[in-house]
Amino acid sequence: MTTQILTISKQQLELHPSGVVYWHNEDVLLLSDLHLGKVSHFRKYGAAVPQQAIKKNFDTMQQALLHFQPKVICFLGDLFHSSLNGEWQMFEKWVKKADVEMILVAGNHDIISPLKYEALGISIKKELIWGPFLLTHYPEEREGLFNLSGHIHPAIKLRGHGRQSLRLPCFFKNKYQMILPAFGTFTGSHVMEKNKEDEVYAIAEAAVIKI
Repeated sequence: MTTQILTISKQQLELHPSGVVYWHNEDVLLLSDLHLGKVSHFRKYGAAVPQQAIKKNFDTMQQALLHFQPKVICFLGDLFHSSLNGEWQMFEKWVKKADVEMILVAGNHDIISPLKYEALGISIKKELIWGPFLLTHYPEEREGLFNLSGHIHPAIKLRGHGRQSLRLPCFFKNKYQMILPAFGTFTGSHVMEKNKEDEVYAIAEAAVIKI
């Protein structure tokens, strides 16, 4: 397992191959765009999505939780894809078992009643300013703060000889912000164009690699 540790405003952020960011100074686990319930939603309407994809989301979350053992988990939006379905019950069980403080910075897909989250002890925010960081779902630029966000599902395309190419999810960073990759399976991705000032940290199996 290969991670990358960045220092931003004297804060240490560890980029993990699962797609999470661990903020060492505050003992916070950050992840974005799980889109829980999406697999069940598409299966309901006949899409041939393997049932195993549901379990993978929860298994990966649990592995990240056990690895870092954070005090707080902060979801940067699109935690649940749409309306309630069977995956909500799975999420309830996971939250109760995890027994850790959780915060949801709401995204455009988070349409489930806030009362459902409050019943699980999950606080919901439109945005969160924490230390030097602005935590949002949509990428933003705000003077004096470094933005951590999601929404875009960033990926990078690597080209080889001939017509060979490889598309990898990535953490996409510039001077003002870093966009986290989508954590959930079956979420799709958007290929980003890298400028000279940008930093790209691609996820290749069990490694985070600076491109």
